[in-house]
This record gives sequence, C-alpha cells and structure tokens, in this order.
Amino acid sequence: MVLESLTNPVHAESHPFFVFLLGMAYGTIAIFLSLWIFEEQASMVMVFLASMAAIPLLYHTLHFEEKKDLLAEAGKSMIREHSSALAFYLTLFLGMSVAFSIWYLALPTETASGLFRVQSQTIANLNQHVTGGLTQTGLLSKIFLNNVKVMIFCILFSFLYGSGAIFILAWNSSVIGAAVGNFVRSHMAQFADVVGLQKAAAYFYVGSLSVLRYAIHGIPEIFAYIIAGLAGGILSMALMKHDYGTKQFENVLLDVSDLVLLAVLVLFIAAIVEVFVTPALF
Repeated sequence: MVLESLTNPVHAESHPFFVFLLGMAYGTIAIFLSLWIFEEQASMVMVFLASMAAIPLLYHTLHFEEKKDLLAEAGKSMIREHSSALAFYLTLFLGMSVAFSIWYLALPTETASGLFRVQSQTIANLNQHVTGGLTQTGLLSKIFLNNVKVMIFCILFSFLYGSGAIFILAWNSSVIGAAVGNFVRSHMAQFADVVGLQKAAAYFYVGSLSVLRYAIHGIPEIFAYIIAGLAGGILSMALMKHDYGTKQFENVLLDVSDLVLLAVLVLFIAAIVEVFVTPALF
C-alpha cells in the first residue's frame, strides 16, 4: 500500500524527523477519513485507522529487532541495540499526538467535540476515579498500578497480534491530543486577559504550557509502554519463527525480561513525577 511503501525500518530508525512527520500524516489521514466515512464513531475509528497505517512498518521493525537478539554476541547490551527502535516508536507516537492536538484546535468546536468525544469522557472518568480522596502515597500507588495494567496490555497485544501495542499507543496519543487541545481552549482566554497577550501569542504560550504539563510525566509513561510493546513483539516474532529451544531463544528471553523490568522502572519514575512534580509546577 502507499503508506507502507514510504519508508522501511532501517531508514525510519535513522531519520526520526521523517518518522515524526509520518506520525502526523497517519493521524491526520485517520481523522479526515473517520469524519468522512464513520462520523458517528469517529472517536474510535480514527484510532483504528492510525494504528492500521502503522502496523506494516512496525511489523518489519519487530522482525529487524528480533534478528538483533538472535545474532547478539555474549555480553552485548541489547537495550542499547534497541535504542534506535525505541526512539522510532516514541517519535511516531509524538507525531500522532501533535496531529491530534493540532486538529482538536483547528477544527470547529462542535466537530472537535464529537471527534474526541470518547477521549474527553475517558479523561473526565480517569480524573474522577484516580484523584478522588487519596493521599499522595495512595495516589502514587493507584497511578502506578493503573499504568502497570496498561503496560501488561501492551505486552499482551504485542505478543498476540505482533504489532498490537500500536493500538494502545495510538489511543493514548488521541487522549493526549484531546487533553492538550482542551487545556489550550479552556485556558487561552484566561491567560490572554491576565498576561495581556494577543490572541496568537496566547495560543502559543498556553499551548506550550499544556504540552509541558503533560509531557513531563506523559513521555516517560509512553516510553515505558513502548518498551513493553517492543518486548512482547520480539517474543511473538521469535515464537512465530519457531526459534524456541535454541541458544538464540535464550538470548531473546533474557532480552525480553530486561525490557520488561526497564519498563516497570520507568513507569515507577513517571508515577513519582506525576504525583509530586507535575502538581508542584502546574
């Protein structure tokens, strides 16, 4: 297909800005196709279409990364070997998030509200469910355990569907897009009046503030999901190719274990930042 032929794993891992633009393209095309064909269900259809566009590239990337495990030399750091793939996943996610944020702001209010209806409801439910009446320690525990649950979904989706974790990543990018867009719209007039900014400057100021607010803890969370998704995908690829029972498969299992442990550590750090750092700054 056309979108699949735009790049390959080697090119994608070495050209992050191109991958960022590709993520924006996936998100933008998904938005307009979903509004055009499935307007009533556009909130979920755009996530599905964005995921479907990325699956071929991610499948080939997983195949490429699994080969690294099979050919790895003893004592070699596989996490470092996978760093370019992890950066590729993260850049693709950021491109989708930026596209969803931009179109949330650019589209008419009524259209944007309908397009991101499910995402906005999810944000409201999450805020009410997580923050209600908890101490900071309790909030930290609840956020961390909730994020671990999402991480497990990423591993399972990748293990069962190969590139399945992209659906969770695309969904999270649409939720972040809705959160950023809503923050900008609801605070733009307030900041413009208080600070005395012109309209364009106010959008830039509030937009930058909202991105920073969610990026401080959001990027580490998503990075952990990406690590977990890569781990599940590599294991799925190795089993699909019947590599089990070999010395190389032991390398795969060791690498997958390291990736999962790293994902849990990053999630814990992200939860600490979300509970103690982000509220202090915003």
